[in-house]
Amino acid sequence: MPGRTIAVIGAGFSGTLLALHILRRCPLSTGVLLIERNRQFGRGRAYATPNPNHLLNVPAAKMSAFSDRPLDFLSWLRAEAETEGGEAPTGKCFVSRHRFGSYVRHLLNDELQHGRDRLQLIRGDVQALYTSGNSILVELDNKQPVQADIAVLAIGNFPPEPPPVAVPSFYETPLYRPDPWAEDALGNVESDAPVLLIGSGLTMVDVVISLLDGGHRGPITVLSRRGLLPLRHVTATGGAEEAALAFPTSVVPLLRLLRRESELAVSRGGTWQQVVDQLRPFMQDVWQAMPMPERRRFLRHMRPWWDIHRHRISGPVAERIDAARVRSQLNIRAGRIRAYDVRGDQVEVTYRQRGTDRLARVTAARVVNCSGPGCDFDRIADPLVRQLLRDGMVRPDALKLGLDVSGNCALLSRDGAITPNLFAVGPATKGAFWEMTAVPDIRRQCEHVAGHIAGLIRASAAHGHAATLVRG
Repeated sequence: MPGRTIAVIGAGFSGTLLALHILRRCPLSTGVLLIERNRQFGRGRAYATPNPNHLLNVPAAKMSAFSDRPLDFLSWLRAEAETEGGEAPTGKCFVSRHRFGSYVRHLLNDELQHGRDRLQLIRGDVQALYTSGNSILVELDNKQPVQADIAVLAIGNFPPEPPPVAVPSFYETPLYRPDPWAEDALGNVESDAPVLLIGSGLTMVDVVISLLDGGHRGPITVLSRRGLLPLRHVTATGGAEEAALAFPTSVVPLLRLLRRESELAVSRGGTWQQVVDQLRPFMQDVWQAMPMPERRRFLRHMRPWWDIHRHRISGPVAERIDAARVRSQLNIRAGRIRAYDVRGDQVEVTYRQRGTDRLARVTAARVVNCSGPGCDFDRIADPLVRQLLRDGMVRPDALKLGLDVSGNCALLSRDGAITPNLFAVGPATKGAFWEMTAVPDIRRQCEHVAGHIAGLIRASAAHGHAATLVRG
């Protein structure tokens, strides 16, 4: 490829979107290598699910890949519906995640057809990155190494970390599934067998929907520390006023503000959801302005409550969860796991009930860890992550939420130095930005990073060599 070459490692949503924005913003001489270990480019785990009942948690009108074309996804949906003779979707509908993955793949295929050979897809598992002068050598598992001027980690989410218990050997048994998105997570589970799900967030909701869709009739127990479930989206019909709020950057004042404004919104015929949505575009700024002790306080005390109010589920999904609870098939419990006792083809799980010293027990034929993505990079076994940490090219952030990055997403080395040609986007940057899960947040980040990289390339071209003006 002529000119500068950028290697984007990971072709899920974050990596694919970044590649598209780089091609839009960088000089035409810039080439992109989009590298993916899995079979499909453009989907990642979240949007590869074939289950049509795994719905997006954001309405269709807010899911465009481009901020300057805010209805792009909705327009694509309507064009597809017209071609297939289906009903035209509205901007407020929640479509399947697989459908959104098809949209991302459509954008990728369109770029491949009209991108003047600037985009190259490479299938392979990146094992290591090495610097060579001003370049980066990308070592793959099954191919010759490739060379790039800039590399970006878009490595997405990793499987959950197992809960700490006295007998971790249980996690090596076939009764336990560490990855809720693995193909065998629910394999060979009898329809009447009891199932235990560890964690009560969005991943748990997806697994419950999968069980129900598969005809599961047995009891499903959900165990988490607080027993909190994601709340539902609602369509506001009242007149909640969007006042210009000054958002505090300390936890207690912020919580008081949200409670006060939510009560006021409800009294005016609106909803608390409107207040949370009003904060969402500013949450990254609030997080970055928070002193580190306040960030720790947020994670320790406010995070579970923030998650269920901020990351909500669609009405149809919430109705199925509620129905399963009403008929007592789905049971929610709060507590901490203390022990596993394997008895033949089942396991008895002992846990301490929240707020008491009492122990309780639940029996399951399958335990699935739905506790959320693993984000402590010191504990992630991925070969590329281990190599980067071992060589000091990156370091975990102070809160163990991901990797340490600058405001422009340049990775920081073990010594805190900015690596000038190594970046990260997506969930790995959560420690710096906090809100880095939903499509609107990742889109904004990818647009910013693509623009920053484009500026670096133009600056280096103007000064005649790649190192000039390269800052994080």
